[in-house]
Amino acid sequence: MRTDGFEERWNVEARKTSTPTGPGLSSGMTSLDDIRPRLEAALAPLLVEVDAPLAPLTTFRIGGPADFLVRVRTADELERALRTATEFEVPWFLLGHGANILVGDAGFRGIVIRCEVAGIDFLDGDRVRAGAGVEMHPDLINATVARGLGGLHHFVGIPSTVGGALWQNLHFLAPARDRTVFIEEVLESAELLTEDGERVTVDVDYFEFGYDKSVLHHRADIVLSATFRLTPQPVEELREVVRSNLEWRDDRHPDLWLYPSAGSIFQKIEGIGAGRLIDECGLKGHVHGGAGIFHRHANIIVNHGGATAAEVRALIDLARETVARETGHELTPEISFIGDFGVLE
Repeated sequence: MRTDGFEERWNVEARKTSTPTGPGLSSGMTSLDDIRPRLEAALAPLLVEVDAPLAPLTTFRIGGPADFLVRVRTADELERALRTATEFEVPWFLLGHGANILVGDAGFRGIVIRCEVAGIDFLDGDRVRAGAGVEMHPDLINATVARGLGGLHHFVGIPSTVGGALWQNLHFLAPARDRTVFIEEVLESAELLTEDGERVTVDVDYFEFGYDKSVLHHRADIVLSATFRLTPQPVEELREVVRSNLEWRDDRHPDLWLYPSAGSIFQKIEGIGAGRLIDECGLKGHVHGGAGIFHRHANIIVNHGGATAAEVRALIDLARETVARETGHELTPEISFIGDFGVLE
């Protein structure tokens, strides 16, 4: 992946192996035709899609195609796909909900593994286990709220799978808006496929959670499932928090159906706010091609229709350069940049 000067960031939604040496593939595999039959045989009966569009699989609705796309629906299938990519020495990344990433206009040269690992199992008492590909909202949150179990309901409306939630230590403001609630507060344990190829169960301390970060930023471990310990609460109280949080988000964040986006573009600057700095520089609402800095939240770039990754990158550069010049503050991208940002032939 080319970062063109940006910090490289890997996450549970976007992870890859070494940079390819051929046209999208590793040494000795010089065309899609060379490797496709072997991949299909190794992954059968899983379907291997070729030249698969990635834009519809991201919340930004931007990006070129992947050489290969394979969808996995169980932990065993996920492990198998990862081992196959490693064995074939093909670059790969793991795609969940597709939030917090920008895919290059030239797509991804290698294998995209779409994590759709399902399963919501209520265990004894107040515990629930969910597969890494389960959508936090509506699926997991609605299921736990219906059973009168609180804890995950705070994160309503945030686009994320369970695996992605652990990667970023998913968070939102408490109902009183006086503190931030983190998913680490309700995580009990998780099953991982470690970077060493072992399947293990770890507790919450393993993740070394921080604000928008976890140990997954530094280790190539993959979440297979997570177990949460929740708190019994009246269903109506939980639903009231859900309603309140959705209203709060609707007032400040774009509707992804109308304004596709990747969420906050830049990391939080404590006590100042990246969005406020961009706004003070007069950039809120600025448009470049099909992309624009959102008129209600200057730390969000939206796709007004037909936006390209190059146009988004231009706005990111503009915001960074303007804020640095006029305020002296450095903005650091929060999203991950995936794939090839060159020009398609």
